[in-house]
Amino acid sequence: MPVEPVYGPDDGEFPGQWPYTRGPYASMYRSKLWTMRQFAGFGTPSDTNGRFKEILRSGGDGLSTAFDLPTLMGCDSDDPLSEGEVGRCGVAVDTLADMEVLFGGIDLGAITTSMTINSPAAVIFAMYIAVAEGNGVPRSKLGGTLQNDILKEFHAQKEFVFPPAPSMRLVRDTVAFCTTEMPRWHPISVSGYHIREAGSTAAQELAFTLADGFAYVELAMGAGLDVDAFAPRLSFFFNAHVDFFEEIAKYRAARRIWARWLRDRYHASDARSMQCRFHTQTAGVSLTAQQPEINIARTAIEALAGVLGGTQSLHTNAMDEAFALPTEKAARIALRTQQVIAYETGVVNVADPLGGSYYVEALTDELERQAEAVFAELLDLGDGSVLDGVYAGIDNGYFQSAIADASYDLEQRVNRGERIVVGVNKFTDGDDDQIDLLEITTEQERRQVKALQEVKADRDGQAVGAALAALRTAAADPERNLMPVLIDTVKTYATEGEIMDALASVFGRYSETPAI
Repeated sequence: MPVEPVYGPDDGEFPGQWPYTRGPYASMYRSKLWTMRQFAGFGTPSDTNGRFKEILRSGGDGLSTAFDLPTLMGCDSDDPLSEGEVGRCGVAVDTLADMEVLFGGIDLGAITTSMTINSPAAVIFAMYIAVAEGNGVPRSKLGGTLQNDILKEFHAQKEFVFPPAPSMRLVRDTVAFCTTEMPRWHPISVSGYHIREAGSTAAQELAFTLADGFAYVELAMGAGLDVDAFAPRLSFFFNAHVDFFEEIAKYRAARRIWARWLRDRYHASDARSMQCRFHTQTAGVSLTAQQPEINIARTAIEALAGVLGGTQSLHTNAMDEAFALPTEKAARIALRTQQVIAYETGVVNVADPLGGSYYVEALTDELERQAEAVFAELLDLGDGSVLDGVYAGIDNGYFQSAIADASYDLEQRVNRGERIVVGVNKFTDGDDDQIDLLEITTEQERRQVKALQEVKADRDGQAVGAALAALRTAAADPERNLMPVLIDTVKTYATEGEIMDALASVFGRYSETPAI
């Protein structure tokens, strides 16, 4: 049957029109599909480089890099704290040499890359820039996203190193650097995903994520940046959970709230500043170890919610990720799930096909109402500043308490059988045979540590020492942008751990006070 490009009353809101409830672009997927960006990273850089090339060969058009826990925490692979964790939940990156291998043979000017890293984000970003420029790709041509959302680390994921204020200084520096040097790069992906994975409700994910976004806007404006100079390159990262219509409504509410606040509170005038563009990943926490093949169905439903909600890029989790990092076969099925949605279902033929649904519109309004109640509370905590309210909420345990309460409530409902999880608390008679899993071996860890030791032996030690001293001096000047200094430092093959230690000598290290 022939269909119209969009449906709705002549006097109603349409996609591409403020406040963008129905989507940031008029044609949506009729003119360009979402980016199919598969998350990948495991073992050594050479292991992950092979997976990257397989994703590109299979039709993926964007890379999303997962780093291992030591890298996320700013530790080198030979640090005693890293033992047993190297390469386990992502790729290990210690020096510029690792980044050179990780992206070897890949034209960084022809793809976009997302890097999921936060506290050491500026350091890893500096390595990526150095690799590209070493291969003849100018930084101005690089496209992609740096997660770089340190606030959600204090709320939910807990991979922080420095206290909130100096951590935010690094975020400020990357935003300012990208504003002047890298017009195609998104310096922050404000991430609700991890907030939801920690146990929040959809409304909390929506509210806390947008509040963090407003805090970054206030941070950059406080540094003298014009809102329309940086806001168009802010992006978001949301969870796609299994409650289908609630998730679609969450995305619609996010766009509407962001547009209104950017225009009315922060006085943005560029339409791009008011358009909430986001990446979506299907819910890891919804995956079950029991009857893992069912996870393929869960992921398909969640991915469809992301598409019907208007996402700009999408990652689909693999069926085996309740156990381990995905095998190549499982990752390919996950990518094919997106391709079935894109090319077989017909949902891309009409912009915002669920617009006007009484149910979806009512859910959108209710989620917006709940989010606004959270913003009012944060403004009260911060004496009129969302940024100061978020700082206060970190200090007094507001965020972690709210997420913990929601998580506990959900677990109790599952245990009582009020919330059905197929294969877990109902319909448990099935094939529970183990499936093939990807194994990260101790041999891979030994190879990574050996490679790091070789880099340390071959580099110019005096150049490393001088670069780290210059970095400490720059960090002590709060007005200095650290990105150029970090780029110079990584080019000496200083390790991530050495760089983070140098910054910690100036910034200090953070330990949170548990909420009671």
